[in-house]
Amino acid sequence: MQSEEKLCVVVLFGGMSSEHEVSCVSAGTFVDNLDPSRYEVLTVGITKEGRWLYTEATAAQMADGSWEDLAGNMACVISPDRADHGMILFTPEGHVEKVHVDVVIPVLHGLWGEDGTVQGLLELAGIPYVGCGVLASAVCMDKAVANALFEANGVPHTRWLAADRWEIESDLEGVCDGVERKLGWPVFVKPANAGSSVGISKAHDRAELKDAIRLALENDRKVVFEAFVDGQEVECAVIGSDPAVATRPGEILAGAEFYTYDDKYKNGVSQTVIPAHLPEAKLDEVKTYAAMAYTALNCEGLARCDFFVEKGTGRVLINEINTFPGFTSISMYPKLMEHEGLPVPQLIDRLIALALERKEKQHG
Repeated sequence: MQSEEKLCVVVLFGGMSSEHEVSCVSAGTFVDNLDPSRYEVLTVGITKEGRWLYTEATAAQMADGSWEDLAGNMACVISPDRADHGMILFTPEGHVEKVHVDVVIPVLHGLWGEDGTVQGLLELAGIPYVGCGVLASAVCMDKAVANALFEANGVPHTRWLAADRWEIESDLEGVCDGVERKLGWPVFVKPANAGSSVGISKAHDRAELKDAIRLALENDRKVVFEAFVDGQEVECAVIGSDPAVATRPGEILAGAEFYTYDDKYKNGVSQTVIPAHLPEAKLDEVKTYAAMAYTALNCEGLARCDFFVEKGTGRVLINEINTFPGFTSISMYPKLMEHEGLPVPQLIDRLIALALERKEKQHG
């Protein structure tokens, strides 16, 4: 299983979040584009119930979910013990096998994967990994914390409020009053930590606001309210750190009133346009804010920064940062990087190199 001259790369996929299926498709992109002459690629799927399975699934089996039932699957863990520096497999015969791992690609979207939890395990294990560290991953996942840090660092953002479950349950009318007074209608209501477009509603009056709050609380204990922006939605890809390099933005022409999870990942009704339909100076302004926001929130490796460009005023407002963006065939991040001259195989090489460089810098 282990080759001396090749780097052993573990691709982690699946996970317990609502974005499990997208992760399975994204991971297939990595598996299909990792150069077999350079890398020994091992794949570890995390089921929705949180079981870790070493699997020899193909990209197609990962995408359709059949990977979970393959005969050769083995229970496994990434060991936090630095002496192991890798993975422990539990064989069907009841043996334990240790596998040295050089780098992990945590192709996990949403909670319990993109939020600093898995990154913390890999830090304990001392194993280099692709993407943002513990702090940036956790901060970007929490919309209220991210918004506060954008404000503190001069990255323009739409008007917003946040409320905890206890605050809402003890004074729902007071929370609604505050939202109406500060943000007006319509307003977007979001769970603070749910991940991609899940549990998000657009409320046009108080009755809808209360329904939206209930839905958001099904996904998290903290709710974020954001003023509606009549704007063009654009997205930048950012790579590296010291310095961070941002692309100019692309845009998605959405099929629904606002860009839903199904639009993004399932229906394929949306269409990507690179670069976005904006004047040259505005493209460069968004790009500048993307690098600024990425740096302000301590991102490393890669992230996708999403913005609104307000109609009429031309104001650039950040919406959010995704620390492990989708890598499906319709995903914006790999398309933006390809447009900049970095096709997916070379992009993956670069991300792995950045992971190894960061590890070296940490230990001087």
